[in-house]
Amino acid sequence: MAKGDKVILTCTVCLSRNYTTHRNTKTHTERLELKKYCKKCGMHTIHKETK
Repeated sequence: MAKGDKVILTCTVCLSRNYTTHRNTKTHTERLELKKYCKKCGMHTIHKETK
């Protein structure tokens, strides 16, 4: 069972690619933005979806 497209989340502060997740492209057309913990920065930052 497919969950959708696999996307990579990148930290906006240090630009490290920390997380991967799945998203349904039929219901969510805009890019994903989540506030997650970055191990490199050591704090919670906004992570944006990359191409």
